[in-house]
Amino acid sequence: MRETMWIYVLILFLSETRSVESGTTESPSVNTTFPPINERRDAIFNNGRDVNLTCSDKMWNETFYVIWTIELINKDPCTIKFNSDGQNTDTCNDGKSLRNTSSAQPYLHIPKFSKNDVGIYTCEFAYRGGATNCKIYVNIIVTPVMKAWLEHKDNTTVAVCIAENGNPAANISWSHARNSSVEQLPGKNGRFTVVSRLELPEGMDPKNLSCIISHQNLTEILFPEFQKVKVSLWLYALIAGIIIAFLAGVLFFVVMKLRQHQQSDTSSSKSPPIEDVEEVEPYASYVQRVNSIYN
Repeated sequence: MRETMWIYVLILFLSETRSVESGTTESPSVNTTFPPINERRDAIFNNGRDVNLTCSDKMWNETFYVIWTIELINKDPCTIKFNSDGQNTDTCNDGKSLRNTSSAQPYLHIPKFSKNDVGIYTCEFAYRGGATNCKIYVNIIVTPVMKAWLEHKDNTTVAVCIAENGNPAANISWSHARNSSVEQLPGKNGRFTVVSRLELPEGMDPKNLSCIISHQNLTEILFPEFQKVKVSLWLYALIAGIIIAFLAGVLFFVVMKLRQHQQSDTSSSKSPPIEDVEEVEPYASYVQRVNSIYN
């Protein structure tokens, strides 16, 4: 509050000084609003377009100073300011600049707006007769990812429509709006996810159903269908692993059989041949037989 009073006194002093320098004796016009006017606004822009921000409708010749303090998401706060004595300061150094319209109204120019320019822009604008403090929350338009499908729940069919990670939040409606519900969820990086579910009455043909998603100047119509079963990557990997293991087992079995067959062939080829030897009678029976002949 004390700082605001000093600013107001400074405005009065500068106004009186300008009146004296111009040789006029009439007192300056002073805005009776005190403290200064405070404003808060939200602004959202498309990616890649040039953006102009204003915080007062006063003209340049009425301005004592303009100070823009910019707080971006991925950057330290910086300042762009102008004084009536011609002193300019720019600590942002990213292409932003103070400019005038054709009617000499000052504004902040942002070339080729992108996600890197998203943040809070605070303007202190002192002019002859008053001051304005304006805080503008600047964001970027992000088109959501849109999907729609049918699913079974208990004994009913439910249609699901989703607009994911968009900014601002999308609107969802149905061609048949019975028993529908809408849920808004927080998305990534301050974005919004909107989900709508519609319970289909028994006997209704889903082919006649459509989901309408509206976002900024975009309208998308989706026709939900039952999702095809998708085999996940890990299942593919598991099947491939089983096939490879089976083939490896078959190959190992074949190799072992071949080795056994080779070993048996080698052992049979190295064994000594068996000689055919006539049977020899014992000596005692031979003597007995000779004696019987002589007798």
